[in-house]
Amino acid sequence: MSESRHPELDALIEVMATLRGPDGCAWDREQTHESLLKYLIEESHEFIDAVESGDRDHMIEELGDVLYQVLFHADLGADAERPFDIEDVARVARTKMVGRHPHVFGDVTADTADEVVANWEKWKAAEKPERESKFDGLPKGLPALALADKVIGKLTQAPSSDSLPAGTTSDDLGELLFGLVAAARAQGLDAEAALRAAVRRAISADEAAE
Repeated sequence: MSESRHPELDALIEVMATLRGPDGCAWDREQTHESLLKYLIEESHEFIDAVESGDRDHMIEELGDVLYQVLFHADLGADAERPFDIEDVARVARTKMVGRHPHVFGDVTADTADEVVANWEKWKAAEKPERESKFDGLPKGLPALALADKVIGKLTQAPSSDSLPAGTTSDDLGELLFGLVAAARAQGLDAEAALRAAVRRAISADEAAE
């Protein structure tokens, strides 16, 4: 029998199996996909913080926490009506990535990053023909700002983009957004909810126009 190419990953999976086993941890055994969602969100944001800090050790630690959440959810899959495990998760991810990179694994030509981006939605649509709207599949639970960015990229006619003066930097934009949130808070307005509502209106208007 050949040695595993990923002994530490296999060992981590064994730790998960032990913790979820009959002689393991009562808390781990009681968890569900729903109960773990908040931890997946928290760990993902902590990894973002680690990347922004540039701390290699912190990045490894936090990415490990994200990985553990993935393994946890995959282990819970054994209890599903249609059971699945980490191999199923990896197989679906591999198939998706191969299908979305026909310029690498097929005979499509896309030599630049811009060409790849231009074709990305087309490849996704071919992969999921059951989707009726270009907005289907958008993760509605995204923070409003991230959701707005994704929706604007899909709109038939994007809103005016000339509201910022030329030469605006990332720091300038951050200060502007921070000031808008502060002004909204001072007037008792919820900036997150307001932007989310604006995104919904933009989707509805775009779909009505089509």
